[in-house]
Amino acid sequence: MAPILEIADLKKLARKRVPKLFFDYADSGSYTESTYRANESDYQRIKLRQRVLVDMSNRSLETTMIGEKVTMPVALSPTGLTGMQHADGEMLAAQAAEEFGVPFTLSTMSICSIEDVASVTRRPFWFQLYVMRDRDFVLNLIERARAARCSALVLTADLQLLGQRHKDIRNSLSAPPKLTPKHLFQMAMRPRWCWDMLHTQRRTFRNIHGHAKNVSDLASLGAWTNEQFDPKLSWDDVAWIKERWGGKLIIKGILDVEDAQMAAKTGADAIIVSNHGGRQLDGAHSSIAMLPRIVDAVGDQIEVHLDGGIRSGQDVLKAIALGAKGTYIGRPFLYGLGAMGKQGVTKALEIIQKEMDVTMALCGKRQLADIDGSIIAENPF
Repeated sequence: MAPILEIADLKKLARKRVPKLFFDYADSGSYTESTYRANESDYQRIKLRQRVLVDMSNRSLETTMIGEKVTMPVALSPTGLTGMQHADGEMLAAQAAEEFGVPFTLSTMSICSIEDVASVTRRPFWFQLYVMRDRDFVLNLIERARAARCSALVLTADLQLLGQRHKDIRNSLSAPPKLTPKHLFQMAMRPRWCWDMLHTQRRTFRNIHGHAKNVSDLASLGAWTNEQFDPKLSWDDVAWIKERWGGKLIIKGILDVEDAQMAAKTGADAIIVSNHGGRQLDGAHSSIAMLPRIVDAVGDQIEVHLDGGIRSGQDVLKAIALGAKGTYIGRPFLYGLGAMGKQGVTKALEIIQKEMDVTMALCGKRQLADIDGSIIAENPF
C-alpha cells in the first residue's frame, strides 16, 4: 500500500473500501456543490508569512476549547451515518479522539447510540442535538446525554429543512441499505466492509430506534425521521434547550453576523461558524470567508469555532490566525475511518497535527497562543 501522507490519501483509500452510496454521502454537498467546493478552495487564497532565523524549539499546540484542555484546537464534527463508513464507526472514532486528546462529537443521526459510545470511552464526549417536532424525544435525548456524562451539547441550528443532495437521492440512501441489485453489487465490491458489518448489530439509527414514539421497525423509523425536523425552530427554542440542558452549550451553523450576534445573546458558550459542510444552502459563503467578520462582531463576547473545508493542518492554523478558538473536522476523519477504521482516524489526526506543527514553526511561532493575524501575508476576505 502506498504511504499515507495527506488527507487526500485517506480519501482515495476510503473510496476503494466503502460502498459507493455511503462514500458519496460523506463526500457530497447540496445542489451544484459550489459551497462545498468553496469551503476547501478558499483556504488556498490565504497566504502565510514565512519567517526565518527564529527559535523554533519547544513547540506546543495545546490549548482549550470551551474550557476543556485539548492537544490541538481540533474536534471531530458530528456526522450522520458514521457507522456506515465502517462498522461501529462512532465508537471507534470516539476512542481514537479520546486517545489523541481531542473532543469527539456524536450526532443525533448516528448509527451507534449515545450509550454505545459511552460504553467504550472514559473521557466525556460532546453530543450534537437536532431539534425534532417531538419535544418529548428531544428531552429524552438531553437526559440520555446527561446520563452519559456528555460535557457539552452542540445544537445544530441550520437544518430546519434538508438541503437536497443529488447523490443521496440517486443512490437511494438508507441505513441499513436497501437490498436492491444495485446496492448488493456495491457491497459485494467491498468485501472487507461487508465482513465487518456482518459482525455488528449496529446498522440503523440507534439514538432513535427504540426511543422515539411509534418507531418499532425500519419502515416507521424512515417515516418518523422524514417528518421530524422542525421548520419552526427559533431562538426561543434555544433558550428552552439551554434551560433544560444546564451545561455547556455550543450553537452550530452560524454563517451570518446578525445570527452570530443573536447567538451571543443566548448565553451559549461557543458558536460554530459553519454551512453544514456545504450540504444546506448552496451558493452561500464558505465558512472561512465568514469567520473574520463574525469574529470581529462577537469574538469578544463568545468563543468562536469553525467547521467546514479543513483538509490540512495549515487550514487549521489559518482559521486560528483569523480568530477561531477551535476547529472541527468531519470528512477528514470519515475518510480515515472508511479507509482504516480506528487506525485511520488516528492517522488523520496525526497528519493534521504534524502539518500544524511544521507550519507554525515555519511561520516563526512556537506556541499556539502566539498565532494571530501576524502570520497571514495575504487575506482575501
